[in-house]
This record gives sequence, structure tokens and C-alpha cells, in this order.
Amino acid sequence: MRVRITLECTDCKNRNYNMMKDKKAHPERMETKKYCRFCKKHTMHKETK
Repeated sequence: MRVRITLECTDCKNRNYNMMKDKKAHPERMETKKYCRFCKKHTMHKETK
């Protein structure tokens, strides 16, 4: 089952990205390095509720 998730910057706490994820294949929370336009640099982004 694919669900929509939101990624939040760990530095400034802004929610920057919306993505789709397969809950069966990856039940844990997603964490990836992406560009934050508010920080103007690449930072870690974590999945929010």
C-alpha cells in the first residue's frame, strides 16, 4: 500500500517535500539528505506524521 508522506528539515523544521512511500516494503520512517530552500543548503530530512 502506497501512502503520501511529508519530509521535514531537521535544522529549520520546515516541511519541504511530499513523497509517496510503500509502507509494506519500508515500514520504518524515511530519512534522506535533500536541499532545503529555507536553509539554502543540503540537510537531513525526516518523515513526519
